[in-house]
Amino acid sequence: MPKVSSKRQITIPVNQCQEANIEPGDEIDTFIYNGQITIVKKEIGAAKGILAHIKADKRLSDEQSLQSTLEEKQKGVA
Repeated sequence: MPKVSSKRQITIPVNQCQEANIEPGDEIDTFIYNGQITIVKKEIGAAKGILAHIKADKRLSDEQSLQSTLEEKQKGVA
């Protein structure tokens, strides 16, 4: 069973890396939703659909959305 090191590093089991086609040196993206971490190998289209359940508020620009997220984190909401 993998454990988190003192540097917050996690070793992914070899069989899971093989299944996800992740090799040493590959770059990954991580996403958190409802307290669960998802790891995706960085490839064009690799994360397609991973955030499909999140509805965008089209009234906000990217900058407004980022600012809102930063403000929530400062308040401890996110």
